[in-house]
Amino acid sequence: MVRLRHIEVFNAVMLTGSVSAAARMMHVTQPAVSRTLQHAELQLGFPLFQRVGGRLRPTVEAQALYPHVERLFKQLDEVQRLSANLRAGRSQHELHVLTVLALSYEVMPRAMQLFRQKHPSVVVHHQALHSPQIVSALVLQEADVGYVFSVPPHPALTVESLGNRSMVCVAPRGLLPASWVRQGEVELSRLSGLPVIALDAQDPLGTLLSQTINESQAQLDIVATVQTYHVALALAHHGVGVALVESCTAASADRRRVDVLKLVPSIDVPVQMVRSAQRPSSQTLRYFTRCMQQALQAVGPLGLTSSA
Repeated sequence: MVRLRHIEVFNAVMLTGSVSAAARMMHVTQPAVSRTLQHAELQLGFPLFQRVGGRLRPTVEAQALYPHVERLFKQLDEVQRLSANLRAGRSQHELHVLTVLALSYEVMPRAMQLFRQKHPSVVVHHQALHSPQIVSALVLQEADVGYVFSVPPHPALTVESLGNRSMVCVAPRGLLPASWVRQGEVELSRLSGLPVIALDAQDPLGTLLSQTINESQAQLDIVATVQTYHVALALAHHGVGVALVESCTAASADRRRVDVLKLVPSIDVPVQMVRSAQRPSSQTLRYFTRCMQQALQAVGPLGLTSSA
């Protein structure tokens, strides 16, 4: 039977290329590594390495095993990180908050302003990440709460809806007919023939946008796809094309350089609070979530903001 020690030695030799280097890496003797490696090969029933020119070359079988060993060590690392976070706990005077980048420019600062009026002594540690990173960090309990656009269900997480935003069209000034701008909205299909900046189809919003484009049978000239919504906004600012983003991102638009129009058909964008299902929600966390909800409401449907 293969034991964890066998796997540790195999991994060390794969990483270093020699028994001596593996021994130094593991802080054990060279004979101990050799014996463990021989025992692992005996248990497996096939050799893991061949000696070539003074170095160990992995066999075909070893190369087939190694990706699985890498995944195992990644999972072990996650267990260690989670254990450390559970042991450390959280201070009542700290809050670790994660948001997607689109919520970090206008919504998060407004929420912070509201939050500090009631909790001036609480230190908020904030990171802006992509949705999969936020989910991973919350599962490992490396943060208290995350604020995202639509995420798939996860058994280790609790999700609460904060409301819906909508996708909008951000166009360089002068690119769209003046009549469209006065009307304040544009049909997706009417953007045909114009350069369009879309969102990565792997992104939650990108998936929604891609589905709507397919359903409406709009023939769009997509010149770029981006994963970060503010990059799409920056490209529109520089005249590259029409950016299709949600209204929280549009709140950062320079209205002297771009026009912001409602997109038809409407594409609703769910905004969600996500936290670990294994830990109770504190009053501080709940109040911060209320502040985020109020900040979201202050951002109008076209990204126009009112005072918080």
